[in-house]
Amino acid sequence: MVNWEERRQLVKIANLYYEDNWTQEQIAKKLTVSRPIISKSLQKAKDLGIVEFYINDETVQTVSLEKRLESEYNLKDALVIPSVDKKPELTLHSVGRSAAYYLSKNMKDIQSLGISWGQTLTSLVKEYPYELRENMKVVPLEGGMGRKKVEIHANQLAYELAKKMGGECSFLYAPAIVESEELMNRLRSMEDISEVIEEGRNVDMAVISIGNPYEHSTLKSVGYLEEEDVKELKKLGVVGDMGFRFFDQDGKPVHLPRDKRVVGLSLDDLKQIKQVVAVVAGNYKADSLLGMLKGNYIDVLITDDETAKTIIQKSG
Repeated sequence: MVNWEERRQLVKIANLYYEDNWTQEQIAKKLTVSRPIISKSLQKAKDLGIVEFYINDETVQTVSLEKRLESEYNLKDALVIPSVDKKPELTLHSVGRSAAYYLSKNMKDIQSLGISWGQTLTSLVKEYPYELRENMKVVPLEGGMGRKKVEIHANQLAYELAKKMGGECSFLYAPAIVESEELMNRLRSMEDISEVIEEGRNVDMAVISIGNPYEHSTLKSVGYLEEEDVKELKKLGVVGDMGFRFFDQDGKPVHLPRDKRVVGLSLDDLKQIKQVVAVVAGNYKADSLLGMLKGNYIDVLITDDETAKTIIQKSG
């Protein structure tokens, strides 16, 4: 009996080999495994009845979506998870679990990992397996958000993930948004804060999620956005946010006065990171995710099939 993640991998390998005529060596290089593993996987796909004279599996639809996303947005990898009975909470859990599995299997040369905040990433951390990665350093990419929903703060997620890996973590001892630019400048001059922000800029991999400020907005629920703020964002053409930084439909940063008061990485900082993994659940985030894809911030995308379909439809 194989689990969903393994079955999806078998379908992907079979699709590349039989449909796209890739060699086993090419597939092995793409998936960063040895050629004998690809050979064994192709045989296993036959044994399970996935490959007959055609690829016969319900997972082929999600693999097709993955290929479209990888090609359209020059992604290193895409992982599309079937939605669970149109139930957002179950879909979020499924995406988080699959993202945890993906990270666990794809961090061979990663020694520093940056993590943002939010419910989707909280699901990922909860599902991440306990394993030994003693040389790993986990770094929060922005400050905290006060006392509400502490469990989804970047500091907390960095701590919980590092604990599961047996590694270390840094803490960003500052709010995500401070009261004044003067206070921001004072905080930046503090070694404990400036060093962690610099660590965040230089991580080997960043794991982020994306928000929609208009629908199911966590920023609104924790009091960081008021109704007047939301109206202003609409006027400015904002479609989404990442780590308290806002952007438009083309992924271009929309600069606000509050930007000078944000403790954390900018969108330009994010673009300089070697590998950015975006974990996004919920079709209502499609426009927000599309903006990030158009802005070329993302290297690996993990999302649900409804969101993937909407993105492909919108991109023509």
